[in-house]
Amino acid sequence: MNKQILTVAVALFALSASAQFQVNPQVGVNFQQLTSPDAGVEYKANLGWQLGADLRFGDRLFFQPGAFFGRSVTAIKSVNSDTLVYEDDLVRTNLRLKAMVGYRLIDTYQFDLRFAMGPTYDVLLSVDDRDDRIGYDEGDFNKGSMNIDAALGFDMGLISVEPSVSFGLSRVFSDNPAVKDIGSKYLVYGLTVGINLGNDDK
Repeated sequence: MNKQILTVAVALFALSASAQFQVNPQVGVNFQQLTSPDAGVEYKANLGWQLGADLRFGDRLFFQPGAFFGRSVTAIKSVNSDTLVYEDDLVRTNLRLKAMVGYRLIDTYQFDLRFAMGPTYDVLLSVDDRDDRIGYDEGDFNKGSMNIDAALGFDMGLISVEPSVSFGLSRVFSDNPAVKDIGSKYLVYGLTVGINLGNDDK
């Protein structure tokens, strides 16, 4: 029995050693917009940040799981009969878990162009407004959000640059009576710079 376990372990190690695999730590910015504002309310994406890492398993066709921590900012303005009622930034901290599938459109030794798409899930960690004018609290928001993400990656040697977009599938706000009729969803644009560790050209 122990010999069989050792044989399987050696086989798995050999497979993982020969597999085409990369780790891609990244840092960058994001711009979070909310769709479908309530009457008299305007949303505008502001600058936020994100950091995390993707893993890539495979060569031309690859599986790309990942995890990112980030802070996203949306400016919210309330106007009543052309009079500004309040203006403040809604700040959202979240952990994004990714399970994407990609394909290398260009695959050379010095330059790769890849496209990836798939589901992601945002775990809401905190919500606050900078000047305490909006009046939302964390209980007004859903604790998680399902999304569909798409990204275009440029790999130049060790360096990666990746613009991306995330389309929210879940409602932003919870079923609390004060916000349950607001059908807003997240729309997030991102740009990251990273380094590629590993080899995809074995």
